[in-house]
Formats: sequence, structure tokens, C-alpha cells
Amino acid sequence: MIYFIGAGPGAADLITVRGMRLLQKAALVIYTGSLVNPELLDYCTPDCKKLNSASMTLEEVIGALRERGRDEILVRLHTGDPSLYGAIREQMDALDLMGLDYEIVPGVSSMNAAAAVLKAELTPPSVSQTVIISRMAGRTAVPEKENIPALASHGASMVLFLSAGMLEKLCEELISGGYAPDTPAAVVYKATWPDEEIVRAALADLPGKAGHIRKTALILVGNFLNGGYERSRLYDPTFTHGFREAKT
Repeated sequence: MIYFIGAGPGAADLITVRGMRLLQKAALVIYTGSLVNPELLDYCTPDCKKLNSASMTLEEVIGALRERGRDEILVRLHTGDPSLYGAIREQMDALDLMGLDYEIVPGVSSMNAAAAVLKAELTPPSVSQTVIISRMAGRTAVPEKENIPALASHGASMVLFLSAGMLEKLCEELISGGYAPDTPAAVVYKATWPDEEIVRAALADLPGKAGHIRKTALILVGNFLNGGYERSRLYDPTFTHGFREAKT
């Protein structure tokens, strides 16, 4: 069986229990070496074969998985959660064509880790009930309707991947799309890693304060970062729901 496993955002103990147990039994692990914490490989047995996919092509990854025995546990270890910018669709399609079975083990996304280290809730009542996850167009294009100004027009909480190297242009497009220049924003570099760095600033000032961060970072934008919100009705004593009657 082949398992696509989300390695989590960085800290080795933020992988899921299921992911850890599969690593402990794996005969082969192909890991995203440029992003995955190498401490995760300590869960593997000494005789487990480990391949760094940073220098491999899709065809080489699939070939390595195909060469192993069908009774072995094979792991494709991706950073964060594999469903977000994991490039797993093309791998699964190739495995489907060869009739090889696989499963996906979700992981803690760096988006969740960034919110955690910022001590922020992405969806506080009356502030934003929507989170937009996207990225700037670079060498890889994005669909035209998903351009940054169009997404910014919603004023929702926004988390941007793969865009730290274009921070100045990103902030310009966010402001042109509708965010006020003083909208709170943050850059989180390598959330949960030992060398984690957090930069908070107004959106217009963010490039000047976080311009030294060029990769392995998320940009978070929105009024969810400023602390203002309405209290949740869920725990309001005057609110009745299926598990509690309102108190007068």
C-alpha cells in the first residue's frame, strides 16, 4: 500500500499519530526534502530506504514506488497537508494508470500552524466567516478570475502561500483590490520550526518590515488579526441550542 502522508508544518511532533505509525513501518519513504523536517525520518526503522524528492522528477518518484513489493508500506511524505499545494493529483493519476492502490493521510497545514503561533482565530464572528487560501501568480500561473485584487475585494481573512518572494507586489495588489492600507497583516516564516519568525505590520508597511523573508513563509491578512469581534452565540447564556436552554 502507498500512503500520501501530511508531515505537518514543521515540528516533528505535529505529524498525526497515524502518519507517525506508518513511518515506523515503512519500507520506503520519499520525502519532500526542501520542506519536511528531517527529524520526522527518525520515526523510520534503520533499514527503511529514504529518498529526497527535491532532486527527483514525477516519473522518478512513481518509478521508485512501482519497483517496491506490493506487500510493503510505501510512504510519500509531503509537508503540511498534502491536499494544499502538494502536487499529489498528478501522482495519484499515475498510480491509477498502473493499478496501484493508495491512501491519503491528512496533516496539519502550515496555515493552521501560522494561525496558532499568531494566537489568532481566522473566523471570528462579525469579522470574517470566510478564509481565502491562494497564492500570487509567478512561474506557475493562477486562473485569471483568481487574481489577487479580485480575491481581496471580498475583505475576508486571507492566507497566501508561495508568495513571500513577491511581497511588495502582493501588498500593492491586496490594497488595490480593497483592503485598507492599515489592515493588519503578518508574515510567518517556518511556523513551529526552531527558527520560526513572525513579523506583524499594517498591510502597507509589511514589505518594509518583512522584505528579508523570501520563502518558506505564509502571509496572513485581515481584520481577524486586530482582536475586535462579537461574542459567539454558541456560549452566550441567553442563546438556546440543541444541548442547552437559554438562561434568563
